[in-house]
Amino acid sequence: MRSLFRAVLSLSLLQAFVNVQAAEASKPLQFYFVDVEGGQATLVVSPSGESLLIDTGWPGYEGRDADRILAAAHQAGLKQIDYVLITHYHRDHVGGVPQLVDGIKVGTFVDHGPNLEDSQVTRADYKAYEKAIAGHAHVLVKPGWELPIKGIQVRVISAAGEHVTEPLLGAGQANSYCAAEPSALVDDTENARSVGVMITYGQFRFLDLGDLTKKKELEIACPNNLLGRVDLFLVTHHGADLSNPKALVWALHPQVAIVDNGARKGASPAAWQVVHDSPGLQDVWQLHYAEESDKAHNTDPERIANVKENCEGKFLNVTAQKDGSFTVINGRTAEEKKYSRKP
Repeated sequence: MRSLFRAVLSLSLLQAFVNVQAAEASKPLQFYFVDVEGGQATLVVSPSGESLLIDTGWPGYEGRDADRILAAAHQAGLKQIDYVLITHYHRDHVGGVPQLVDGIKVGTFVDHGPNLEDSQVTRADYKAYEKAIAGHAHVLVKPGWELPIKGIQVRVISAAGEHVTEPLLGAGQANSYCAAEPSALVDDTENARSVGVMITYGQFRFLDLGDLTKKKELEIACPNNLLGRVDLFLVTHHGADLSNPKALVWALHPQVAIVDNGARKGASPAAWQVVHDSPGLQDVWQLHYAEESDKAHNTDPERIANVKENCEGKFLNVTAQKDGSFTVINGRTAEEKKYSRKP
């Protein structure tokens, strides 16, 4: 009788495990591209329900950016954020940490290590960050490392000025765009030390390189493309011309690009055009209409989350499936567009 009971219990536990696995497999990977007015705050929710926030926006503004992040977290059904990854220590990326930790429980902070920029304002922002994360778990990452988030792969591409040296799975081909690419200047700021990540869910791939600048971007694209192709690309550095060399962007062959620009920050015409002309690109989506650009270098209004400078901070939401298909939803209009897996 006892053996029969154990066998039934084992089968029940196995079935429960299979049911859980099946439920997780049917859930999408979600991204919330939060409008922090030209900074970055990208909330990632895995199919297992674990969460990763990449950057926290600006400080001040009566907690505006932290409030917008919390609104996205609540919509995602989160009671805490498991990981907060800080790409680098510029104010529009790290500044919101003190206000964020006052509003929601955070598990582990992830970064590239100490500030490496000789700048008074950056030193001050790094000091405020250190103070805010005291008592939290804290991990320093290196290129090639992976964050332990169940169901997805979050691989570090760059950190502290270093980058992966071996090609990712399926990558490593010679990059024909490198020959025509102008040389890039050395950048001594924290931008060049950005933590960049590739997030993979089945056949879906998303790339976020923070504010990495051209010289460092080219090191991972030339002479061989170490990253391969991606489905969704967060345009580097808010769409600034200091970043986004053609040899990288075109080699990535993104299907869709998202620009986390502000009304008057990022989405420069030159970088926007490079992304727009990338082979195989279907759409550009923007968090803001770029007021200092022109109509020809802004995407269609239905693919812009905030069309007015004084806005409510609407976000873009992406749900990605394991087969590589994904949907982009405009938080302002609730309209959505579905993208099939690339051939």
